[in-house]
Amino acid sequence: MSDKIKHYDVIRKPVITEKATMASEHGAVVFEVSKDASKPEIKAAVEDLFNVKVKAVNTTITKGKAKRFRGIMGRRNTVKKAYVTLEEGNTIDVTTGL
Repeated sequence: MSDKIKHYDVIRKPVITEKATMASEHGAVVFEVSKDASKPEIKAAVEDLFNVKVKAVNTTITKGKAKRFRGIMGRRNTVKKAYVTLEEGNTIDVTTGL
């Protein structure tokens, strides 16, 4: 398996929320990543896919919770997010595709 395909398995999709937009004003980008991805793997994937220098990677795991939809109980998925801080002068525009 090539490295590029492996990087796409690590980084699933960008997270576009109000909190993620506030983080982008300080040079950070938020991605949903696979649950078993480590910080060095996330850093390597972002640097290789977007051609930027990564300063730091912080991760958080949001546990899935039970929600009711039209009277039927369901469960949200557990999600791991990575807050990737970029070096000065580097930017990633997540609104455009890869």
